[in-house]
This record gives sequence, structure tokens and C-alpha cells, in this order.
Amino acid sequence: MRKRLITPASANIRTRGDDWLDVERAAVVEVTSEDEGCPVESAFGSGSSRGWRAAVPGPQTIRLVFDQPQALRCISLVFEENETARTQEFVLRWSPDGGSTFREIVRQQWNFSPPGSVREVEEYQVQMSGVTILELNIDPNVSSGSARASLRNLRLS
Repeated sequence: MRKRLITPASANIRTRGDDWLDVERAAVVEVTSEDEGCPVESAFGSGSSRGWRAAVPGPQTIRLVFDQPQALRCISLVFEENETARTQEFVLRWSPDGGSTFREIVRQQWNFSPPGSVREVEEYQVQMSGVTILELNIDPNVSSGSARASLRNLRLS
């Protein structure tokens, strides 16, 4: 009989507590707009900051253009909305070739309903190598309202 011992997949996946990628050093961040009091770089910190908020209502994009291709195992996103009831949709996608083609990771909607449902926390276990661009597209109100997109935290490992 031929056999091979393998390590369970969960043992290879980085989770909370492991080293998170220093996005500020590893990538150029492109953003469609930002409120001067909530710049995009505050979304990549430890979680004690207010995060990023768009300067204008409507769909927004945050794009990470990596200096070197990255291997990603975990993507953690935190969204918060304490003021406006709305349905948000986000699309997370990546490119292996500098943006010529993109592959969708997830497309998801979430209903914010302050003061009850104000926080969306997502953590995706992925197995991606050669990532040159990671892009987050946010439609803050799929009902065409005047909400501004925001992102409390984005971490990668």
C-alpha cells in the first residue's frame, strides 16, 4: 500500500495572533476617496483607530498594489455603522497579474440596523499565492441611498 502522511489543513492556516502583513510597507494603497479625519491607512492598524471612511457617498474602492507578489492565507475585515440603517454589499477580489485579470474571492451583503446590528466581522481562510493586487469594492447602500462607505479594519496574513 502506498500512503503519505499529511498535515490537517487547519494547522497550516494563520489565524488571529499570528503575524499580520505590514500593509503599509508591503503595498501602495489606492482609494477612490477618503474623509480627512478617517484616512485609509487607519484601517490597517491594530483596531484601536476609527478606520477609513469615504469622503463622498456611493460605491468606493480600496486597492492594495503589492510591491512583491504575496501569499495570503487569511483576510480579516471589520465594518461598522453606528448611524444609518442600510444594506451594504462588498466584493473582495484579487489579481495575479498586476490587474489584467481579477478573481472574485467573496461577494456579500450585510444589513446594518443601528443600534442593534452595527458591526460586521468577516474572516476568510484562503490559499492564494502570487497576489499582486487585492481589491475591496464597497457599495455602502444597495438601495441607492446617500450612505458613505467605511471600513474599520482590514488585516492580511
